[in-house]
Amino acid sequence: MISVQGVWKFFGDFAAVRDLDLEIPRGATLALLGRNGAGKTTLLRMLAALSSPSRGTITMGAQSLRQAANRRRIGMIGHGIAIYDDLTAQENLEFFASLYGVPEAGRQIAQWLETTGLARVRRSLAREFSRGMRQRLAIARAFLHQPEILLLDEPFTALDDRATALLSELIEKAREQNASIVISTHQLREAMALATEVAILERGRLTFRGPCTDQVRSAPEQFYRRHTEPAA
Repeated sequence: MISVQGVWKFFGDFAAVRDLDLEIPRGATLALLGRNGAGKTTLLRMLAALSSPSRGTITMGAQSLRQAANRRRIGMIGHGIAIYDDLTAQENLEFFASLYGVPEAGRQIAQWLETTGLARVRRSLAREFSRGMRQRLAIARAFLHQPEILLLDEPFTALDDRATALLSELIEKAREQNASIVISTHQLREAMALATEVAILERGRLTFRGPCTDQVRSAPEQFYRRHTEPAA
């Protein structure tokens, strides 16, 4: 379980996340919703141990997520994608496989390049890729080491229908393997179709946390509007 307790995040005097308490059980898929500037990406970066809370704690079980062993249990797709332009698709995955200590790395890399439709361009530089191809490479990188925690920030961006279906299938398989998954996206229907839980952030505060019911899935836009303030 991931446990967020009394977390604040300040940038100067501005509080991007305010006194947040949140638990994400093993095997749960949490749809993290909110408008731009609500604090979603800031929270995801703290969950990924890329940023530290200004106050409060984030733990995995009883341990800090910032411990090196726990950081290797995290996979993330985020803004910027973390793809190295001057490396080929294969070299990108080889680099991350070495960081994660992936067993049988060559076989795993070949499998993920095939799965994401990048096998034919495995020796091409990432800088030559389209936005959608880069996103598919980011998917391969995020799932390469079979992470126990998946943090996905706008993961469907630039994906065609086939790649969107593939990512949805991979998320479902990860949940079946008891991974804890957080999806932050503005694409409500895609998120609700996968989610078991929903959380909504508004100006850094949690305004809703509960199960993703059939009623929520049937009318996600109306549900979302009920739990967010009118834009100023």
